[in-house]
Amino acid sequence: MKQFVMFLTLFRIFAGPCIFFLVFVSDANLLALLIFIVASVSDFFDGKLARNFNVESSLGAILDPIADKILVLFALLTIILITKDPFLGAISAVILAREFWVSALREHSAQHSLSEATKVTFLAKTKTAAQFIAIAMFFLGFSIDNALIIFLASFMLFLSLLIALKTAIEYSIKIFKQ
Repeated sequence: MKQFVMFLTLFRIFAGPCIFFLVFVSDANLLALLIFIVASVSDFFDGKLARNFNVESSLGAILDPIADKILVLFALLTIILITKDPFLGAISAVILAREFWVSALREHSAQHSLSEATKVTFLAKTKTAAQFIAIAMFFLGFSIDNALIIFLASFMLFLSLLIALKTAIEYSIKIFKQ
C-alpha cells in the first residue's frame, strides 16, 4: 500500500508536464482534462490512504504538497498560454506566489518547531479544491469550445485566489505572532 500511495503522489508530479505536452503537442484537451481529473482525485486519496493504512512517510509528506504545486503550475501555465489573458496571468501569478510564500512559512515553522501554525486548514483544502475545479472547467471549456464554461472557470479561479490570499494571511499572522 505504501508504494501505491507514493505512486499517486508521483503521478501528480508527472501529470502536470504531461498535460502541458498533450495540449500543446497533440491538441488533446479532452485527454488533458481526464488526466487532470484523475490527478486531482489522487490528491484526496493519497493522504487518506496513507492515514487509513498507517503508511505515512516523511518523503510522502514532503512530496505531497510539491506534487500539488507542480500540477497546478503546469495547468495554469497551459491555461495562460491558451487564453493569452493577462487577467488570468495575474491571478495565476498571485496564486503561485502564494504557494511559494506558504511553503517558505512552512519551512520556517518546521525549523522552529512551529508546525502547528501552518497545519493545513479546511479553508486551505477548500482553496485547493476550488483551484482544481476551476482548472478542470477550463480544460472542459477548451475541449468543447464553450466560452461560457471558460468564463465561469475564470470566475472560479478568481474565487480560489481570494481564498488563497485569506489562507496566506492567516498562516502569516500565526507565524509572525509566535
